[in-house]
Amino acid sequence: MQKQSFPLIALISSSLLLASAAHAETATNAPLPSYQQALDAFQAERAKIGGPKLDTADRAIMQRAAEDLATAMPEPGLAVGTQAPDFSLPNAFGERVRLSDLLAEGPVVLTFYRGAWCPYCNLQLRALQQSLPEIEARGAQLVAVTPQLPDKSREQVEDDGYAFEVLSDLDDRVMQAYDLYFEVPADLDAVYRERLGLDLAEYNGPDRRVLPVPATFVVDGDGVIRAAFADVDYRQRMEPAAIIAALDQVGESAGADKAPD
Repeated sequence: MQKQSFPLIALISSSLLLASAAHAETATNAPLPSYQQALDAFQAERAKIGGPKLDTADRAIMQRAAEDLATAMPEPGLAVGTQAPDFSLPNAFGERVRLSDLLAEGPVVLTFYRGAWCPYCNLQLRALQQSLPEIEARGAQLVAVTPQLPDKSREQVEDDGYAFEVLSDLDDRVMQAYDLYFEVPADLDAVYRERLGLDLAEYNGPDRRVLPVPATFVVDGDGVIRAAFADVDYRQRMEPAAIIAALDQVGESAGADKAPD
């Protein structure tokens, strides 16, 4: 597969999914967390204290990289109705986890994120952790995939108390299979290292300037993608309410299939 260059295109299952998300019922009668609200609060706080100290040249590099990625990947991620590619990856503790084994037990919410260093990823993962009771109440499991090393994932799982699998895509094949893979260009990587103090090699391993476009897929028990969201704007993520609404639709479909004629 052709390697893509770096960071606003969203792929959502349907307008019906977004409409039904507003009416998704919760098993605990507690409101679902909102990623957008967490993002707004984060950005408001950042505006108070000031963001990273980047000069005009740095910002031009970041803007060009974002534009190049949007051009190279106008519709990232696999489409709704596609069979989800199977895979086996190590989790944060080095144990292999296979997608097909999880699907044998029910639907899977599969989310791809950049790494523990990404504040937007952390906002999303915390919202998903808070939504885990609702996901599991619908017979589904949550799985996160990242290019970072298992040791980094283990630190993240232990520090943040995540109760779901975090898997490491160390050879990039899963990111490629789901049409999310790209490489960070050298000039942007230099901005990360020299101006932001972020060395991707520290997280991903030597010579791996690779990231996924952040994405979430709701996969039914037959392995079919029933809802999808992928966006080269790394600040945009699928809302927990939309995930729950998609799982409800999966459950309704499964119930209809089992109903007698």
